[in-house]
Amino acid sequence: MEVKDEKVVDRPLPADPDEKLREQAVEELRKRRDLAGHVLAYLTVNTFLMVIWYLTGAGFFWPAFPLFGWGIGLIFHAWDVFWPPPSEAAVQSAMERIVRRR
Repeated sequence: MEVKDEKVVDRPLPADPDEKLREQAVEELRKRRDLAGHVLAYLTVNTFLMVIWYLTGAGFFWPAFPLFGWGIGLIFHAWDVFWPPPSEAAVQSAMERIVRRR
């Protein structure tokens, strides 16, 4: 018995091309909204940390560590949102490679 990927099996196929396009648009909008929330959290928390740093004597700039670390995560999140999805040719090529490996 062949086991299929649950993500593929459980996802119903869109009824028509317009529905597929709508689902893609909704997914892109959701990703952008999530990124906006991530940016807002980054700015809010790190501003708060810098205020704490300033109010406690403004010595060594320790907020640089969360700014840098979290900034890397934010960059990867933005990359995921704005990087173009793979082309249909790339998807077909990957599918063919997977079939050949089986």
